[in-house]
Amino acid sequence: MPSPSLLARVDHLIYTTPDLDRGIAEIELLLGVRPTLGGRHPTWGTHNAFAALGPTSYLEILAPDSEHLPSSGWRPFGLDVRGRSRLTAWAAKARGLAEFRKEAARHGVELGTVLGGSRQQSGGTLLTWQLTDLRCVVADGIVPFFIDWEQSPHPALAAPQGAILAELLAEHPDADRVSRMLRAVALDLPVAVGPAPALIAQIDCPKGRVELR
Repeated sequence: MPSPSLLARVDHLIYTTPDLDRGIAEIELLLGVRPTLGGRHPTWGTHNAFAALGPTSYLEILAPDSEHLPSSGWRPFGLDVRGRSRLTAWAAKARGLAEFRKEAARHGVELGTVLGGSRQQSGGTLLTWQLTDLRCVVADGIVPFFIDWEQSPHPALAAPQGAILAELLAEHPDADRVSRMLRAVALDLPVAVGPAPALIAQIDCPKGRVELR
């Protein structure tokens, strides 16, 4: 059975793809819901699209932006290396990220520094957030990065509806170690032994229950 406490902590899932139009088409075919365009991230050299997975969670389709090189000199989630589309990472909700990061470090989980960001939505609403450093990838992305939307409306509210996250699972060759790290940050994500790190989302949608990995 899925853990209600885990699903409540899922902020968003990140589906990386070499081409945004391709990623949108793949998700629309799988879910029967067409993601809507989001925006550009000049710092990372990426752009994205969204589909809601509930009232406070969503799926982000993220791709390299061919029109903008990253001002930071790098793209997150391995997007500088073109590969297949896949579920690459996830973000969990947290408050008080500066203290949260310190507490995680005391338990041996390094989340990097806390960074701030903002983006204006197409309707004019300004979104602001804080998040732990995306350059700090923990347990191959099975341990999430953490985000706080502060006073902003959650982006899921403006994303296309119709899909609901039913379960989130993971696989990793060193499942016991990764599970200990997740418990250290108070997340009960089930991790099974697998040949390679993988996130697996079970999603209820107009196509029925589908699996995204």
